[in-house]
Amino acid sequence: MNRSEFIAATAIILFGAFLLGWFACWLLHRLTRPGREDIAQHGRIAHALHEAEAARDAARETLAEREAVFAERQAGAAAELRAATEGLREARAEIEELRDFIEQRLARR
Repeated sequence: MNRSEFIAATAIILFGAFLLGWFACWLLHRLTRPGREDIAQHGRIAHALHEAEAARDAARETLAEREAVFAERQAGAAAELRAATEGLREARAEIEELRDFIEQRLARR
């Protein structure tokens, strides 16, 4: 094999390797490319995810509103409880005063 034949054979082998690599790359991209159905499914999934996030945000807002209402109710109930306790304490003190007064009147008789 002379020099010209060697160069030609090497060139043909390199060109064949190039064509084989190009074909393998083309085939790989052809096989792994997503189809229209996959793209449509990704769109539906993205839309569903967006709706779920919107529903989650709405639920969080509703929860925050309800927590505020319950906290307000609890504060009102605690204030009523304190007022009732204070009223009961005053009533007990008045009852003790009346008992002492009645005992003093009965003792004088």
